[in-house]
Amino acid sequence: MSKNGRNKLLIIPLGGMGEIGKNMTVIQYGKEMLLIDSGLMFPEEEMLGIDMVIPDITYLVENKEYIKGILLTHGHEDHIGALPYVLQQINAPLYGTKLTLGLVEVKLKEAKLKKNISMNVVKPPASVNIGSFTVDFIRVNHSIPDSVGFAIHTPVGIVCHTGDFKLDQTPVNGEKADLHKFAELGSKGVLVLMSDSTNAEREGYTMSEKVVGNTIEDIFKSISGRIIVATFASNIHRIQQIFDAAYRNGRKVAVIGRSMVNVVNIALELGYLSIPKSLLVDLDEINRLPKEKVVIITTGSQGEPMSALTRMAMSEHKKVEIMPGDTVLISASPIPGNEKFVARTIDHLFKRGANVIYEAISGVHVSGHASQEELKLMLNLVRPKFFVPVHGEYRHLIHHSKLAMEVGIPEENIFIAENGRVLEFTKNSGRMAGKVTAGKVLVDGLGVGDVGNIVLRDRKQLSQDGILIVVVTIDKETTEVVAGPDIISRGFVYVRESEELMEQAREKVKQALNKCQQEDIREWSAIKSQVREHLGKYLFELTRRRPMILPIIMEV
Repeated sequence: MSKNGRNKLLIIPLGGMGEIGKNMTVIQYGKEMLLIDSGLMFPEEEMLGIDMVIPDITYLVENKEYIKGILLTHGHEDHIGALPYVLQQINAPLYGTKLTLGLVEVKLKEAKLKKNISMNVVKPPASVNIGSFTVDFIRVNHSIPDSVGFAIHTPVGIVCHTGDFKLDQTPVNGEKADLHKFAELGSKGVLVLMSDSTNAEREGYTMSEKVVGNTIEDIFKSISGRIIVATFASNIHRIQQIFDAAYRNGRKVAVIGRSMVNVVNIALELGYLSIPKSLLVDLDEINRLPKEKVVIITTGSQGEPMSALTRMAMSEHKKVEIMPGDTVLISASPIPGNEKFVARTIDHLFKRGANVIYEAISGVHVSGHASQEELKLMLNLVRPKFFVPVHGEYRHLIHHSKLAMEVGIPEENIFIAENGRVLEFTKNSGRMAGKVTAGKVLVDGLGVGDVGNIVLRDRKQLSQDGILIVVVTIDKETTEVVAGPDIISRGFVYVRESEELMEQAREKVKQALNKCQQEDIREWSAIKSQVREHLGKYLFELTRRRPMILPIIMEV
């Protein structure tokens, strides 16, 4: 625990700064720490074979006895997805709303986490005392119900964290953001505001979720064939509106996709979805109904290769095949980086004869994040002394800081932080004060952190230029070649069609081995190095490719 932290408030983002995803922030006073969120990020295209990316929690593990609680803003993967990994190393009570903790519980069961984790359901506008902190839960609107922000009362001052939010004046469930609470905090005096920057580039206001409901209703009325709707599994308000439109238009609904089925079941169980019993039917039953009576809700709005919609588009789904006359609604906008996958899925759907309605050409999706005017309103309500834009790529943080300056926050009181940067506050001052360990931990299958830059570099090389395996048997005493060299090619050239190249490659290996024998080089590593160098140089001159060369030497 840093000595500098005594009687000063430290805010340390470990994720979510300069990126969309893996949100995690430490609030620290003296020997007490709170953690806000514990999210994951989906891998970038060049992270070959990686399933997900989570924050580096070295700092938390080093200080685990000081962590008093983990506060959760809402149930999206980029805010709760890393919990199964974090809770294996840290034992701290969780505080969140009913739906958020319901989703966390399923996640921890799937991960077979054996620890008994204390889960504390908090219903806003309730407050909880955690060590020397008092935390107010403040209702906000987002694309998943039960989303909250926090006012964390510390001995130094109030830290306000908005969570992911927008200000929806006509929310689907009727629960509006608690603007009164934000205004009340502003009157008391807020030391630091941390606010969602995702849509800081977008002018105006974000449209209400109800607008999408009206669009879906109009589409359902005008279509006679089967309707397939792809959306985020967590967007329960959207799912409710699809069920409502189906009910009003005399259609039955089936749900496909593991995450969609899980979330719908949890939301029904906890009372966040209201569906007449006869409306929801099994997929086998829906195949027996007339097409004009059918709606299918599915995952795959991001074009994920293994998702239900993508498998339908590729004619690989066991139970549902896209047919001419089907209408597919993609009710989501592509997450940055997924645009190609989504476009490819849309193309395949059109090839199968479906009519596809997607965000670029219709009103079937609205964002769950505040646009510029809402961000300004939040700044004006809270009137913080210091401002830290969070949850966004670097350009989003810059745009948000400019909005803060427009509404009168001095530039020197705005901190654009990065992951691991320590922000230190007293009642009257704020400054950047050093760094802690932060970064990306890659999850590949059951391996957490065992794949790093070197492995990714190797995977990239293998994917681009392939591999050559050189097998040779050497006499231990004389260092003469007893058998080989044999060359196996994978992903470089097809051996039968490149026999001459392979023969020349063998000659180069022999030359390298002869050189080793002449110079009495007996170290395996040195022999392998010679083989790699000779063969690699020759192949690059001939093909302008650099395959991975893997010499295997057997001694007899």
